[in-house]
Amino acid sequence: MKKAVDMAHVPQLPWNIDSLRAPLTTTKKMRRKVIFVVEVVEVRVPASTANLGPGFDAVGMALELFNVVRMGTTTTTGLEITVLGDSRDLPLDWTNLVARSAAALFEEVGLPVPGLRIHVHQRIPVSRGLGSSAAAIVAGLLAANALVGFPLTDNDLFQLATEIEGHPDNVAAALFGGFVVSVADEHGRLRYLKLDVPRGLHVVVAIPDFHVPTELARRVLPGSVTLADAVHNISRTALLVASIASGKLDFLGDAMADRLHQPYRAGLVPGLADVLAAARQAGALGAALSGSGPSVVAFAATDPHRVARAMAATFAASGVTCRTVVTRACHRGATVGRDPKTSTKGATKEQVFEGQEADSLARVGSLNGTRAGTFRG
Repeated sequence: MKKAVDMAHVPQLPWNIDSLRAPLTTTKKMRRKVIFVVEVVEVRVPASTANLGPGFDAVGMALELFNVVRMGTTTTTGLEITVLGDSRDLPLDWTNLVARSAAALFEEVGLPVPGLRIHVHQRIPVSRGLGSSAAAIVAGLLAANALVGFPLTDNDLFQLATEIEGHPDNVAAALFGGFVVSVADEHGRLRYLKLDVPRGLHVVVAIPDFHVPTELARRVLPGSVTLADAVHNISRTALLVASIASGKLDFLGDAMADRLHQPYRAGLVPGLADVLAAARQAGALGAALSGSGPSVVAFAATDPHRVARAMAATFAASGVTCRTVVTRACHRGATVGRDPKTSTKGATKEQVFEGQEADSLARVGSLNGTRAGTFRG
């Protein structure tokens, strides 16, 4: 029988770990051997763009834009969170996705949830279609998994992250990097294939200055589609994967066309169709709504800044302020480790964490936008 978990100081989670569609590979024997490791870990998780047009809930790609999370245990129960960066809508209690995901990991391996001190450097914009929730989930799971000695495998973490997120595309990209196709088999077990993205491909992201909650973006979708639209997306998704795998990127324009979700979400993103067209006219190989939006992603082989300017100007013509980012695909997924410059010998766990956090804040510079909170009970 699974060991009881002391969740007294953690609010009831909105999902049940036992409801996972497929069993994790950890065994009861393995769980009895788990020993809590007292240390501080740092996790670096990439942003991601999902769907890429036709690959709804199945295709994702990691981007060279990262959140950094440090997590350590404390001698008391409760939670302390500090957030640097885009923190306007991030809770500072156990509803925070990083903390909630860490609690889920401890529960899954049969350990009580310890007191946690978490520092988040939030570089990925929140609720903009760039995988901010997936990055938070992956960060919480990987950090907690490291703290207890890595009892869960990558596949376990993928399964658990998807159950929390509700769909696999962003979490797969955040975990594994590159271009990832994910499916669930007939038993509910997740499977994925990762492709390397051609190195010369530039990624241009236009990020509007407003949010589109994922829940709202899903509510506008129809419950069924025509056979013609289904066939359209199946063929384009196949072409998208083939284009990336073969490096024949001139097919991306046709491959990134969609009929399943972008037409229905266009009303949530003013000027969407015009921005997609402007990107192509400026030389982009292809363009699409990033995830559920409102960000728009475009691929370019040359002169990505020209594409960025065209996208920003077209958004502005529709009354939308946006910023643009020119980046590339991230070929490596989330990483976990410790700051090699911080010595932990002879230090308490609180001293270890404070030393690493101080180093982190020194590296990122200005503390403008930092929020902090302590949650007890």
